[in-house]
Amino acid sequence: MKIALVTGANRGIGLEVSRQLATLGFKVYMGMRNPESNRDLTDDLLAQGLNIVPVKLDVTKTADVREVQTLIKENEKRIDVLVNNAGVFLETLGGGLESSVLNVDPVIVLKTIETNTIGPLKMIQAFVPLMLSQGEGRVINVSSGMGSLNEMQGKYPGYRMSKTAMNALTAITQSESQGSAIYINSVCPGWVRTDMGGESAHRSVSEGAETIVWLATTDNPPQGKFLRDKETIDW
Repeated sequence: MKIALVTGANRGIGLEVSRQLATLGFKVYMGMRNPESNRDLTDDLLAQGLNIVPVKLDVTKTADVREVQTLIKENEKRIDVLVNNAGVFLETLGGGLESSVLNVDPVIVLKTIETNTIGPLKMIQAFVPLMLSQGEGRVINVSSGMGSLNEMQGKYPGYRMSKTAMNALTAITQSESQGSAIYINSVCPGWVRTDMGGESAHRSVSEGAETIVWLATTDNPPQGKFLRDKETIDW
């Protein structure tokens, strides 16, 4: 049985990825900040016969990361797939205003980077050594086209910078894992109908999850790439 850990798994893309992986036979540890408040959700998945384990995990809290690391090491002795999905979008100014470099609060930028970039760094530090010791593993960083330098536009600088930095984390970690069977990639899921994406988004959560699940399960995954719809895109 393969073991997966998905962060931000209580809703949206993280929930859908967890459900799909569990349906495919994975044991899925579902990281969420408050498992108790999501008990109805996880009880429903368990009632469907899916092998899921809800765990308390706020990726900004080192103690939470270490507790989940210890739990998986002791119970499973391995981890096959890490999906760094937890993320925030905090640049909502109200009144139809959009944040820009000239008006964004640096505190909001730091909070965004803490979750969207430093959180995945902590998770990689916790679990890639286990993957290296077992000789294989996959890390999927849920990024965004808004972080692509090739597609860079104005507005929402905190979110954009956090995802650009996440992509750098992907490339650096893959470079440091050269010669191993560790596959580390970034994914742009597209504009998805989630709490973050809103109802106007073009894609369903199942469509947003598709490339992530493919990277977790395909026999020949790419290494150190940025992907959208299973195709490599420019950083």
